[in-house]
Amino acid sequence: MESMTVKQSIGKILCCECGTPIDPNPSNQCIGCIRTKVDITEDIPKSAPLCFCRGCERYLDPPSCWLKAALESRELLRLCLKKVKGLNQVRLVNAGFLWTEEHSKRIKVKLTVEKEIHSGAVLQQQFVIEFIIQHQLCDECHRVEAKDYWNSLIQLRQKTDHKRTFYYLEQLIAKHRVHTQTSNIKAAHGGMDFYFGSEQASNKMLDFLTSVVPCKWTKSKKLKSHDIHSNTYNYKITYSVEIVPICKDSVVCLPAKLSHQLGGISQLCIVLRVTNNIFLIDPSTAQVAEVSNALYWRSPFNAVCSSKKLTEFIVIDINEADVKHFKGQGQVSKKHKVVELWVQRAEELGVGNPVFCLSHLGNVVRHGDSVLGYDLKNSNVNDSNMEKLPDLPDVIIVKKIFGDRATRNRKRKWKLRHLGIDDDISSQNRDYIDFLEDLEEDPTIRANINIYRNEDKV
Repeated sequence: MESMTVKQSIGKILCCECGTPIDPNPSNQCIGCIRTKVDITEDIPKSAPLCFCRGCERYLDPPSCWLKAALESRELLRLCLKKVKGLNQVRLVNAGFLWTEEHSKRIKVKLTVEKEIHSGAVLQQQFVIEFIIQHQLCDECHRVEAKDYWNSLIQLRQKTDHKRTFYYLEQLIAKHRVHTQTSNIKAAHGGMDFYFGSEQASNKMLDFLTSVVPCKWTKSKKLKSHDIHSNTYNYKITYSVEIVPICKDSVVCLPAKLSHQLGGISQLCIVLRVTNNIFLIDPSTAQVAEVSNALYWRSPFNAVCSSKKLTEFIVIDINEADVKHFKGQGQVSKKHKVVELWVQRAEELGVGNPVFCLSHLGNVVRHGDSVLGYDLKNSNVNDSNMEKLPDLPDVIIVKKIFGDRATRNRKRKWKLRHLGIDDDISSQNRDYIDFLEDLEEDPTIRANINIYRNEDKV
C-alpha cells in the first residue's frame, strides 16, 4: 500500500484596503495601509533641547548634574535617550547618531522602535529626533564669569623682595590641579589671592599649601546674612596665610637655643632649599639640618641677606680645609666638601686684596671660577642674633655661576606652563630667570614640578 504525502502551503490573502496580496495577519492589512492609519511614534517628540556649557564643555544631565561627553559617544547617546519623552511606550530596537555639521548646534539620533498594534501584529518604525544645543553656564563656570562671586578667600603672602617662591607654588598648583575649584585668582602685592565659592573648596587648597610650603594661617569671617526663622548664618570667610620669609640661597642666623637643638650646627647657615621644610647647611663644616614648620614658628628667625644682595667673586686660590667634628654633631652632607677659598670681588680683580673664607662648594669650585656670595664685611646687617656672635666671616660663598645667563637662556630647550596669574615671565624678569636656574641646578626641586619641551628651540 503506497502512502502519499501532501505539502500544505499557506495561501495569500488580499489586503482589505488596497487589495494587495499579503500573508495572513490579524489586521488583514498590508504594511503600507497600516502605516497610513497607525503611527506608533505620535506620542514621541521629534525635537528636544540639550543644554551645553561652553566654559567646561559639559552637558546637563537633569536635574543638576553636568556630564563630560564627546560627540557620538555612548555617554552622549544615553543622555539623549534619557531626555526623550514617551519612549517607554514602545520597545527600542536600535539607536545611533546621524552626521551633522560640527557648528550647526544640532545633534540627530536615528531610532528604530516597535510596538504591538493588534493581537499578534507588531509594527516596526524608524524616525529621527533632532536635539537643539542650548548654551547654559554651569554653576562653576558661572562663578568664574561673575569674577566677584566668592564665599571664601585665601590671601597668600610672603615678606620677601622676590617672587621665586610663588613661581614654584604656581607650578605645584598646576601639577596637582588644585586651582580647578577657584572662581578667580588674582596677583596681589606680596602674594596671591584665591577666591572660592564654598568653604570646603578653600579648605582643600589650605591643606595643600600647608603640605608643600612652611606657613601659618589665621581665619576671619564676616556676616553676610542671617535668617532669624531658621537661625542660619551666611558668612564670607577669609584665610590669611603667611609663608616663612626664608628662601633658597639666603643666609640666616639661628637663635642659640635652636642651633643647639639641631645638633650643634653653626648659627650662621645657608638655606639649601625650601619645600615643606627648611633645609640648612653650615658652610664651615658642611653640617646639614632640617627645620620643620612647627619648629620654625616656635623659634622664628629671619634672613640676614637675601639673594638680591648676592655679589660676584672670583676664586683666586683654593686649599683643602681641616674640618674638626665633635661628638653629638648632627648629620654632615656627603655631597659637599669644605675647602679654604681666597676670593676677590669681580669688579676689584687685580686691585684689592683677596679675602679668606670657608666654603662647602669644594666639589664644584675650581681656581678661576666665578661664585656668588655675601660680603658681610661691607654690609649693614641688623639682626639681634647676629649681634651676639663673637666672630663673623668676611664673605659667605653661596653658589657657583655656571656659564653666562644669556647663553643659558638661549640654549634652554624646556619651558613651564602657567596659570595666567602673572604674565611677567619674560627674559628680563630676573626673579623668573633665577627660578629657572634653580630648577636646572637642583634636581630635588625639579622632581616636584612638570617640565615641557619647548618646540620652538628643538
